[in-house]
Amino acid sequence: MSKKRKVIDVYGIVQGVGFRPFVYNLAIKNSLTGYVNNNSNGVIIDIQGEEDNLKAFIVELSKNPPLLSKIKKVKITEKKVNQKYTDFYIKLTEKNISPTTYISPDYSICDKCKTEIFDKNNKRYRYPFTNCTCCGPRFSIIKGLPYDRDLTTMNEFEMCESCKAEYNNPENRRFHAQPNACPECGPIVFLSKSNGELIKYEDPLTETIKLIKEGNIIAVKGLGGFNLSCDAKNEETIRLLRKRKKRPQKPFAVMMRDLEVVKKYCNLSKEEEAVLLSNKRPIVLLEKNKNYGLPNNLAPNNKRVGVMLPYTPLHYLLFDENTEILVMTSGNISGEPIIYKNNQALEKLNNIADYYLLNNREIYMSIDDSVTRVIKNRERVIRSARGYSPKSIFMNTKSEILALGSELKNTISVSNKNDVFMSEYIGDLKNIETTNKFERVISHYLKIYSIKPKIIVYDMHPSFVYRDINLKDILNINEDVKIMETQHHHSHVVSCMVENDINEQVIGIAYDGTGYGDDKKIWGGEFLLCNRKEYVRIGHLQYFNLPGGESAIKNPWKIALSLLYKVYNDDFINYIPNNLKNKSVSVIKNIIDKKINSPETSSIGRLFDGISALIGLIEEISFEGEAAIILENISNEEIINNYKYNIDKIEDRYIIKFNEIIIGIVNDIRNKVTKDIISAKFHNTVVEFTIDMAKRMREKTKVNKVILTGGVFQNEILLDRTIVKLIENNFEVITHAIIPCNDSGISLGQLAIANEKIN
Repeated sequence: MSKKRKVIDVYGIVQGVGFRPFVYNLAIKNSLTGYVNNNSNGVIIDIQGEEDNLKAFIVELSKNPPLLSKIKKVKITEKKVNQKYTDFYIKLTEKNISPTTYISPDYSICDKCKTEIFDKNNKRYRYPFTNCTCCGPRFSIIKGLPYDRDLTTMNEFEMCESCKAEYNNPENRRFHAQPNACPECGPIVFLSKSNGELIKYEDPLTETIKLIKEGNIIAVKGLGGFNLSCDAKNEETIRLLRKRKKRPQKPFAVMMRDLEVVKKYCNLSKEEEAVLLSNKRPIVLLEKNKNYGLPNNLAPNNKRVGVMLPYTPLHYLLFDENTEILVMTSGNISGEPIIYKNNQALEKLNNIADYYLLNNREIYMSIDDSVTRVIKNRERVIRSARGYSPKSIFMNTKSEILALGSELKNTISVSNKNDVFMSEYIGDLKNIETTNKFERVISHYLKIYSIKPKIIVYDMHPSFVYRDINLKDILNINEDVKIMETQHHHSHVVSCMVENDINEQVIGIAYDGTGYGDDKKIWGGEFLLCNRKEYVRIGHLQYFNLPGGESAIKNPWKIALSLLYKVYNDDFINYIPNNLKNKSVSVIKNIIDKKINSPETSSIGRLFDGISALIGLIEEISFEGEAAIILENISNEEIINNYKYNIDKIEDRYIIKFNEIIIGIVNDIRNKVTKDIISAKFHNTVVEFTIDMAKRMREKTKVNKVILTGGVFQNEILLDRTIVKLIENNFEVITHAIIPCNDSGISLGQLAIANEKIN
């Protein structure tokens, strides 16, 4: 049989995941000659040999690629046979190229590496930076593309002869593993006091375990930044951590030693187990079981606790047979980004941590732990970061676009040719530190993908912080750049459309806390008829006031009084429950009447907050969403009845009136109905009016496809029951999974809308 030659271009996540070694071994197995190397698009394979062998090679290439790879596209070109090809080899990567390949996220340690770190006869025994082509750091250490060691933070560490031999051996799983290292040549860990003084120990990890058991708080440098860690069974240490971190109520994430420990304290479905064990290793929100028994101040007022399993060798080595659970919360000042540099940690965490477990492997791009939960047997990402980001999404884009996202839970998205690259979670742009991170992430993505945006997309809110940033200076843009604006809730809906590959008209139901509307009011309980380009507001929750604006969000008792005033007018003082009678009732009435910083809102999220305060669950929040989370957590799921409500049609718009809901709740409070029942009836009412509105919209528009989006749909009761009821009414229901339904998804929606509007 005659020889054939093919040039195969492979696009996708194919750099830094063992793809070239895989190709090399597959070529040798099939007696083929030529070469493979990284290039600007991914991987190029120039290969020749017998036709049957080439066919077998191509089939296996497509069907069984390396675990961490993700092939987006394969292009095969026939070429004339090259007589010079006598063997198969890995070619040196091209330099000075314009990269359009994909960056792999960071992944948890694989089973083979885990076995090595516990094998006393292995050179990597107890080595905290053990990795291979199947696991370890990627995104967090990459300075530029293509992915080679000299473009990562591992370029400071020259491999020893033993590691070089592994790196150059096609039979070894560390063949071309860029972060490859061992105790002889790689990074090291070391302990420090809070004043920066190094403490010399033969084994800093064993000493760290001892310090944790003694009740100390340790700042641990991990894969994407620092975590603050302590004994999760020590109530006093947890109390101290809360005091030092100024985090009075927000739940702490924990790291559990293994699956056996997780099952000891939490209920675990097979879907949750799969997410927990995945190589992404996110924090998964799990239900506490009846034997939970951990300190109440770990995750107060919450039926769930955020749990992750160890995801680096270092984390595995922080556990011994007597250590089951560690607090593993973000190493930051509350509200600021995760800290990722040693000197930064020593400066900023010295009033929180007692000791530091540091290392000398530089983190180039910080990244938080991801947070997910499972609802209706499907993973729902809440915070997309380590293991999940950066994301690459195929989209036929017409220009290079930069979408700036929302002000809260910010991400950015950029487009280049046929791809959108969506960033990791950045945070709330409420302080200079997060704004600096926002600017750095933008610069990094544009540089690494060689993108010069022709269009920059803003949220239409006139006061978003990034409107004050001179992006042209930061991005070194000289030519004209077009600025486009998108509406917040339209962006929410479109982000879900992109995730689910939908490009037609839909009913978009967007429930959240805040979003600037066309009428300059705060939206958040929206029913939109829309496609990727345009939307029409068909209905919404009736407006009510937020007395004090931002202050009302932090003090939901003000929202509760506003709701009572809206329903009962001047007579509302007679319906105020006992828990709110000591509040500044006349002041609230006065600022609403005089329209002093009392914006109107249609927000379902704020309605949840107000109801939570009305029934006496909370008066002041210490973290975003706290009031609604408590309301969800106390709900009695056996209750099936609901409150009355009305939907009025004013001109061409439906308005959901909550008067009857508030009257029903006030009557229940007076009749001493328990809070769990009131919460359940309220949840059921929101589900009922959501279905009612969807049916009215279907009748009006003949559209049957419904999208549920916005941060309020992180509420399991609401999402679960709304999906069930919509399906019962023969709707096609579309929801988020990997793209967060909260504001982290906004940038993707913005970019898609701008792309549709270009022409």
